[in-house]
Amino acid sequence: MEISSTLEIDEDGDNNKGSMWDLDQKLDQPMDEEAGRLRNMYREKKSSTLLLLRLAFQSLGVVYGDLGTSPLYVFYNTFPDKIEDPEDVVGALSLIIYSLTLIPLLKYVFVVCKANDNGQGGTFALYSLLCRHAKVKTIPNQHRTDEDLTTYSRSTFHESSFAAKTKRWLERRASRKNALLLLVLVGTCMVIGDGILTPAISVLSAAGGIKVDHPHLSNDVVVVVAVVILVGLFSLQHYGTDRVSWLFAPIVLLWFLVIGGIGIYNIWTYNSGVLKAFSPVYIYRYFKRGGKNGWTSLGGIMLSITGTEALFADLGHFPVSAVQIAFTLVVFPCLLLAYSGQAAYLMNNRDHVADIFYRSIPDSIYWPVFVIATAAAIVASQAIISATFSIIKQALALGCFPRVKVIHTSKNFPGQIYVPDINWILMVLCISVTAGFRNQSQIGNAYGTAVVIVMLVTTLLMTLIMILVWRCHCIVVLLFTGLSLVIECTYFSAVLFKVDQGGWVPLVIAAAFLVIMYVWHYGSVKRYEFEMHSKVSMAWILGLGPSLGLVRVPGIGLVYTELASGVPRIFSHFITNLPAIHSVVVFVCVKYLPVYTVPEEERFLVKRIGPKNFHMFRCVARYGYKDLHKKDDDFEKKLFDSLFLFVRLESMMEGCSDSDEYSLYGQQTETSRDGLLNDNGNTTSSKIDTTISSVDSIVPVTSPMHANLTVRSSGQGSSQTGTDEMEFLNRCRDAGVVHILGNTVVRASRDARFYKKIAIDYVYAFLRKICRENSVIFNIPHETLLNVGQIFYV
Repeated sequence: MEISSTLEIDEDGDNNKGSMWDLDQKLDQPMDEEAGRLRNMYREKKSSTLLLLRLAFQSLGVVYGDLGTSPLYVFYNTFPDKIEDPEDVVGALSLIIYSLTLIPLLKYVFVVCKANDNGQGGTFALYSLLCRHAKVKTIPNQHRTDEDLTTYSRSTFHESSFAAKTKRWLERRASRKNALLLLVLVGTCMVIGDGILTPAISVLSAAGGIKVDHPHLSNDVVVVVAVVILVGLFSLQHYGTDRVSWLFAPIVLLWFLVIGGIGIYNIWTYNSGVLKAFSPVYIYRYFKRGGKNGWTSLGGIMLSITGTEALFADLGHFPVSAVQIAFTLVVFPCLLLAYSGQAAYLMNNRDHVADIFYRSIPDSIYWPVFVIATAAAIVASQAIISATFSIIKQALALGCFPRVKVIHTSKNFPGQIYVPDINWILMVLCISVTAGFRNQSQIGNAYGTAVVIVMLVTTLLMTLIMILVWRCHCIVVLLFTGLSLVIECTYFSAVLFKVDQGGWVPLVIAAAFLVIMYVWHYGSVKRYEFEMHSKVSMAWILGLGPSLGLVRVPGIGLVYTELASGVPRIFSHFITNLPAIHSVVVFVCVKYLPVYTVPEEERFLVKRIGPKNFHMFRCVARYGYKDLHKKDDDFEKKLFDSLFLFVRLESMMEGCSDSDEYSLYGQQTETSRDGLLNDNGNTTSSKIDTTISSVDSIVPVTSPMHANLTVRSSGQGSSQTGTDEMEFLNRCRDAGVVHILGNTVVRASRDARFYKKIAIDYVYAFLRKICRENSVIFNIPHETLLNVGQIFYV
């Protein structure tokens, strides 16, 4: 069933509170006290040395696959034509050594990785940290009525401190908040570009080993083999990596040991003089001798540190100390040995630069190394694909990506997900890039462009993190930012010369995703503003009386809204167009907070709206950007369990006096648990967070299974009242539950600019049409669904 209405509002809105605003605030207060109870649940625990080493070993397969496969293609992309002077090899090696030292080792492993959000890394993790320390969040679930709910861990600053001044400067204008969001979206889109280019260049480079041993084969055969591997890789994504992930770490460790061992062999066999590259003076000589060509070759050198951003995005559940141990003890030395060995081989075989990795392998172990290289390339590709799924999920939760299907692929690892739509898009684009370019050089140019832009975004976000979150001294901030920007802008200037040689690919891909994400975000913000401006006055609701001016029929109506305070307009439209309304009305608000996860025991917040005889409640369900709505989750059951527990506890708190004090904590028996819940067999999870509220106050209450809750009783009156209401709620639930969803359609007004009409009437409308409905996300049966249509113009 569908009903609809039309409303046009001014885009700039109206801040007039109205004469009844104070009454609304008393009757329907924001849940600021409850929100303040949510705390950062991640704490890095001190681990034993043995456990830390085990975690460091496991991190190799997840974090370092992409960075580890760079020796397959770095020297070829640095010298795509030929090597003029053997000393150029030493200069290039010196650049590689210091690039690996300054960017992955010093910047990322020892600084950026410490800026994780609840153990999670990536662009959106940094943005979430900033949103919790300053009012910079432009995404819909932060507004006047609920900003305290979402910014629960906002720090206080001394008014004259540099952090406070920076915070005020960011918060002062909406344009600065939008610029920060746009910066985050650009970084996110470039990571998605990495998810396309990494499998293409890694698999194509690994498959190139076939042609080295069989020179008569055409390049088409290599491309076909690479495409077959890529199709197989993307086709198997829906199975998840849980069953084979235990192989990733051994494969990557074996890969690092093999390339390190081959490097030692080549240094010993061909030219140990390349070790002089550890002196930075050879970098100066390289640029002096090479001129512009030496400068543009930095685009190839840049590929030696690709995978660094994926390192941060894939941080996952590994302690930072484990990641640091793995890099310093295994990854860093093995990469230095591998590049030094290849340089030593090139000193004597300059014409082999196109296939340097496979040419430098001793003949006796050629095919075993080829198999290991192919396996390592697949693992590296899997790591960046998983990171892409993860960052899409974060963007989706924070309102910056259309609602797509997200599948949980592992019972043991909650972070392992699969996004079918994105998977097939990545596969098509990856195969197109591989078959279209057909060589490593142009793909390498595209890859370098994407990576350096992500690094620049991370540097700018880290500057704000160091000021607002870490509160570092301004000199430390300037040193970090200045050194990072000098290095990364140098690389950026080099990749600009190769935009017409493949570097345009990530720019086009990122631009397409940026348009999708920003338009979706803009439309979502306007929809939220519409609900805020058009919400119904509580005074009007109270004026209708307990019957709401209608016939109250048995049943429970769940009205879904984005508002954490106030009655949504769809409800007034519903009751003015239909002759009856359910006996119990629950306004359900699903909110995504800028945190990694919301523990199950703090998922739901419940309160009563208006007098008891109105039988109206509000339930706020809170999720973090990593939380999933799994098919086996009974959202409706959990909602009602928290509602019933709230009603029971509320009745116990009503008759408080100074006598008969007792503790529910000491009554952890099956009988007492059943006493708190309804009498018809409904059970409640032991991890439910509820809130006792009245017209004038809100009192946080924790589930008796988790806290020592002390209440006072003044007799059986309130208990009887609570029992009666519990029975009433159960009868209504048995009579039927209807889910009422608002279907708000956004359209551009007639006098809107042409680009807004294109964005809203075509792009946003198309995205809304193809994305998933909320009813599907929450597994709402179609027969219990009621859509209330609305149209508004911006």
